[in-house]
Order: sequence, then C-alpha cells, then structure tokens
Amino acid sequence: MTDVLIAGAGPTGLTLAIELARRGVDVRIVDRAGEHFPGSRGKGLTARTQEVLDDLGVADEVLHYGFRHLPHRRYLDGDLVAETDPHAQRAPTPDRPYDGGLLIPQWRIEQILRARLAEDGVRVELAAGLAEFGQSAHGVHAVLDTGERVAARLLVGCDGGRSTVRKALGVRFEGESGEQAMLLGDVELSGLEPDAWYQWTVRGRGFLALCPFRHERSWQLQAVPFSDFGAEGSLPEPSLPYFRRIVDDLAGGHGIRLSKASWLSTYRVNVRMADRFRVDRVLLAGDAAHVHPPAGGLGMNTGIQDAYNLGWKLAMVCSGARQSLLDSYQEERLPVASWTLGVSAEGLRRVADRFVNGGSTDIADGAPPDGQQLGLGYPASSLSVDGDAGSGPRAGDRAPDAPCVDSSGTPRRLFDAFRGPHFTLLGFGESCAGPLQDVGTAHCGLIKPVSVGAPGSGADLVDVEGHARTAYGVTGDTLVLVRPDGYLALRAPGASRTAVRDYLDRVGISRGA
Repeated sequence: MTDVLIAGAGPTGLTLAIELARRGVDVRIVDRAGEHFPGSRGKGLTARTQEVLDDLGVADEVLHYGFRHLPHRRYLDGDLVAETDPHAQRAPTPDRPYDGGLLIPQWRIEQILRARLAEDGVRVELAAGLAEFGQSAHGVHAVLDTGERVAARLLVGCDGGRSTVRKALGVRFEGESGEQAMLLGDVELSGLEPDAWYQWTVRGRGFLALCPFRHERSWQLQAVPFSDFGAEGSLPEPSLPYFRRIVDDLAGGHGIRLSKASWLSTYRVNVRMADRFRVDRVLLAGDAAHVHPPAGGLGMNTGIQDAYNLGWKLAMVCSGARQSLLDSYQEERLPVASWTLGVSAEGLRRVADRFVNGGSTDIADGAPPDGQQLGLGYPASSLSVDGDAGSGPRAGDRAPDAPCVDSSGTPRRLFDAFRGPHFTLLGFGESCAGPLQDVGTAHCGLIKPVSVGAPGSGADLVDVEGHARTAYGVTGDTLVLVRPDGYLALRAPGASRTAVRDYLDRVGISRGA
C-alpha cells in the first residue's frame, strides 16, 4: 500500500511530494495531462515562498532564473508616464534574506521541483489522472485513468480549480465567478529590450503588458482588450494573429513583432474556496482548495505554502503520530486562504477601477500590504504554545533568520540550521544545555538541538553581532522550538526540561517519529 497518493503535479503537488519523499514516505504523484505544463502562468514568487524553496535546497537555481528587480515601464495613450521598481526600496536584512518578489515562469519552477523530486527517486506519472476513489477506515482505494487500482493510506487533491477530488468528496466550492477576463500567452518577439515589464493603457481600448523572463526567449503577454468583450464577458479564442492585432492596437508605435506563441490561454477571474480542506483520509491543497484573482500574484505561492504546511504533518502521521495532527492543516491554512481571497479580490477591484476611470495603473498596484507573505502565521493554532513571556516573535509566527558563525568560524545562518525535515530547538543561554542534551538523546532525528551563544561561549552557533537574540526578542535564557515548516511551535524558559516533551505529547507526535 502506498502511503500517500497525490493527484496533480503542479507546484503544489510537487512541493508536497518533495516534502514527503525527503522524509522517507512512500509517495506517488499522478497527473491527467499527457505532458508537463508548458506555460508561464503563475510567474511571481513571494519572499516567503523563496524561503520555502531555500529549505528544499533549490533557491540558488530559482534565483538564477528569476528577475528580482525588474522596472515597470508604463505608457498611457502611447506616452511614457512612469518607470518604477516596486522592490527598489527593499533590501535583505539579517532576519529576512529575501527582500522581495521574484519573476520566474511557472513551467521553470515546476521543472526545478521535478528535478529535486527525482533526487529522492520519485517521478511524476503523466497521463494517469485520478478517475475515481473511495475511502474507508483503513485507507483510500483509487482508480487511475489507466485502469490501475491504487491503495493508499491518504490521498491529497492538488488537481486544480476543477478538482476531481474535491467534486467527488462533495465539498462545496463557495464564492463567485467574476465577469473579468484576461488573455495570457507566452510569445517570442522583437522590438523591445528585456529590461522592463512593459505596460500600456489606452483609454477606452484596453490594457497590454509584456514581461520578459531571465535567460529565456519568451515573454508573458497579458491583455484586456475592452472592445473585444462579448455580451457575457467572453473573448475571442487566443491565437498568434489575435495577439499581434492587440499589440498593434495598444502598442503600435514601438515596432513590436511577435514571431511565435508557445502557450495561449484565456483567464477568467474566480474567487472561490472549499468549505473544508479535509474529509477523513482525503485532503485538498492549492487551487483545488481555493482559487484567487491574479492581483498580487498570491495563488501559486499560497498553494506551495499549503503543501509546505501539510507535508511534515502527513509524514508524522505516516510515522505514528495521531491522525488528529492533520486537523491542524485546515485550522491553519483555511484562514490564510480566506485572507488571500479577500486581498486578491480587493486588489483586482482597485486596478479595475483605475482602468474604468481612464487612468494608468501598475499591475503591482493590486498587491496587498503583506504581499511577500512574511507576516502570515498561526498564532491561534492548537500547535502554537507560548510558555515564555519574552518579547519578539510568538509561537505561530514565522521563524526569523540571522547570520551567525559555527565553532570553526564559518559563516552559518539560522536558516542553515533549520534546513531539512526536522524540528529545530534553539537554546539561548547556558541554562539551555540540559534541555538541549535531553532532546538530542530522546528525539534524535526528530528534533535538532542547536545552542546559540555569544563569542567564547562554545555554542553551536555564535551570535557574533547579536542578530539572533534581537530577531527572537531574547533577553534571558530561552528555548525556541521551530517547526519543520519554519514557524515557532513553542517558547519556553531556558531551564525547562519538560517543555518540549509536554509539547510533543500535547500535539500527538510520537517521540520516535
């Protein structure tokens, strides 16, 4: 019997498969498509998602292929009206190593994730969609499009907004389908330098954007041609000749020539969310659980972070933790999805109103205040326990980074200590020595003990400039337990030798997991 069957091999499904495979879970990932998705669709990675990819070990490759600071060059009725970099004022800080968003095509992200998954011996099975399934107290019994029958302990639907898994569960997908639509495509062109995200607004006629990609010949085209909308908000079928006509109409003075279109799509805005993310042994993640307007670029990021939240919990359950641990997935991620729907819908309304009023707008204007998702967390979660009254981040908050050095003087970051499938117990102060030793003995493999101290303290990580203590608001001896997905699980006094044991018992995690 397979431990976990994943339906859908987009960014959400791939991230989840990596999280499971690197923990030794027997996982299969299947997809109905006959070939890998070729389009650039979701092209923005938030700072928080970059931290996730850092933990998975693929951040360097993602950064190689991504634009971090790409100016937005905006035209109104043919005239250049602004050139801005939305991330110009952002710079890395000791606690936040990724300073802003990254532009990279979705197909490239998926390619990088598939290669990472293959390192753990798992490959995507194409042309093998989920045809039907049933579940019992003992597992899930699925039938693939190929006719193969698969028995699994758990099933996760990462199969998109039209999710077969969600529909079969009878889970309501509540919300609305808007009248807004947009043409999307990947094109090759001449006449522009790939040094900006070009955006044209022509009053009364429409909007066009062309975004280049680093180390790629293709650009993403986004267009809202007002005059082409039908009575019910429909648009003509996308094609290269149609794209050429739109470019000539809205940006005709720039000598742009489209030579090829490798992906063509019409996107219609949907704002919907499942009323449940779990039904017994079957769970939903990504677009199968929530679909968002494109404003702010949060959809793919939210799906990747769904998987990052769920992966370690599924692995723990497969290793003997209580099934109730899976309840925390919906508890934590449903409010995040609800927030994302709200801010994305508001961002879309804000951008659309400016178009209607005949002005120029920037696609970045649709982003919410916390568009990098670094402030999102789970302080109200049943997995968040505060046993220390210090200042700084609380249980449920994102665990900050900080530069340190190891005992040999080699630069090391807290994120280096966190990287991997384990919990991390940070011990600030001499009285933490006993609890750290206890954890190293009783929970080897589950929790990594790391002492953090001043120069000369002999700690595992030397907090040379005090950035770690500052980031965590540490004033006295303090224990900080960091979850595998990079959020604080527990804060406790440094000398407490029962806090971690009590926490594991409370949340139902086997000490030998």
